[in-house]
Parts: sequence; C-alpha cells; structure tokens
Amino acid sequence: MENWIIRKITKEDNQAVAQLIRAVFDELNIPKVGTAYEDPYLDFMFEEYNKSKAVCFVVENNDKIVGCAGIAPLENEAPTICELQKMYFLPETRGLGIGSKMMEKCLESAKDFGFENCYIETMPFMHAAQKLYKKSGFEYLDAPMGCTGHTSCPVWMLKKL
Repeated sequence: MENWIIRKITKEDNQAVAQLIRAVFDELNIPKVGTAYEDPYLDFMFEEYNKSKAVCFVVENNDKIVGCAGIAPLENEAPTICELQKMYFLPETRGLGIGSKMMEKCLESAKDFGFENCYIETMPFMHAAQKLYKKSGFEYLDAPMGCTGHTSCPVWMLKKL
C-alpha cells in the first residue's frame, strides 16, 4: 500500500469524489435511478458527512482520489443502526486489500460512534463487494431497512458491531 492514504474527506475533495462515484456507475452500468447516483448531496459529500455520528473517508494515491466510503445513521431506523455508504473504488484500486482496510476504518468509526449494527445495500452483480461484506461479517437480509431512497438496490445486508 505504498503511496496509499486513507483519510477523512475535505471540502476540496467534493468534486473528485462525485466524479469517482459517477465513473464507477458508468463503468459497471449500475442503474442511475433509485441509487446513490441520484442522491442530491453527491456533489457535497464533505458537507453531508460533516455532522454528528457521520464520517466519510477517501483513499488517495499520488494526489488522486481513487476510493471512498462513509458511515452515517440509517435514516428512519433505530439510532443504534448506521449505514455503510458510498463505498466505491476505481479499477486500479480493486484487489489490493484497500477495500478491507477501508471497511475496517469505517466499522471502527461506527463502533466509536456507539452504533450496534451496520446496514448496507448493494447490487446483485457486485460479487466482489458482497464477498468483502460477507468476509467482514455482514449477513443477508430478506427486506430493506430504513429509508435510503435506493429502490434499485435489491441486496440488503446487516452486521452486528
């Protein structure tokens, strides 16, 4: 992981993070409707995560943002449940163990915030992501939780922290 840095997002990262997420959606042909692509705060991730019990991390390599992930309370759920959000990586970042490091950092933050469970939604064809989630202790659910607005994400998982 030489030259790889995982750090909290800054306001200056907003444009790069939005471009990163949109690029992954285009690359993987992820539906844009009913997914994170439509989130109104996609261009303002620093502001969205700059609040209580929320954090967003970026992965930086040679001054380029190549990955991101965040933790925030799961909307319309018990205050003990958070959501792992916006976990996306550019192709050159995948398969290097960086996703595992990012997952560790996010789940550690969730525990520090006092959350007891962590929820995530994903797409059925994102097999590598699901493998990472399962390896991290997430289990499949039969129905969605909370109110993410991501009606096109039909895979739901939960982990006890």
